Amino acid sequence: MMSVSAAGVTQLLFDWQQGDQSALKKLTPLIYDELRRIAHHYVKHERNGHTLQTTALVHEAYVRLAGQETPEWQNRSHFLP
Repeated sequence: MMSVSAAGVTQLLFDWQQGDQSALKKLTPLIYDELRRIAHHYVKHERNGHTLQTTALVHEAYVRLAGQETPEWQNRSHFLP
């Protein structure tokens, strides 16, 4: 993850929750590497021969996140385990 404080991520999550769509655009590059790391962890535990790829999983998660009307994140820890 790029250098940003947990408070900075939490603020962007709050701004996004309040309807600021630009907050998601600012948040994405900050969390992308962490999301890939988490996705890789899940993908490597899939059965042999699966077709799921880390990048595809992250992009699918992004599409679902971006489609939320009112996300309800409490803080960075709630958003990224």
